[in-house]
Amino acid sequence: MDYCLVYMTAGSHEEAVRIGHALVAENLAACVNVLGPITSIFRWEGATQEDTEVAFLAKTRRELVEPLSARVQALHSYDCACAVALPIQGGNPRFLQWLDGETAPGD
Repeated sequence: MDYCLVYMTAGSHEEAVRIGHALVAENLAACVNVLGPITSIFRWEGATQEDTEVAFLAKTRRELVEPLSARVQALHSYDCACAVALPIQGGNPRFLQWLDGETAPGD
């Protein structure tokens, strides 16, 4: 089984928590970690922007990345929500087994 961390950002802690709860409730992620505020520097509509955002990470299976990303976009306040998958190369087998169980259909 292939596993991923999905890195995401939100405009507020409350938005990240709301999206995180939905991802876990819908079995799209086993766990979501909401991190402290970050400073993001990016180009948007031709201009360089700087803003404070909240980063959050979802632990999931590779096969769930597309539906997870679509759900994030549907729930997000941004027109173009960040949701990018980073492969997990290995880890605690018991944790990965737990991740499998928490993202299984029908839980």
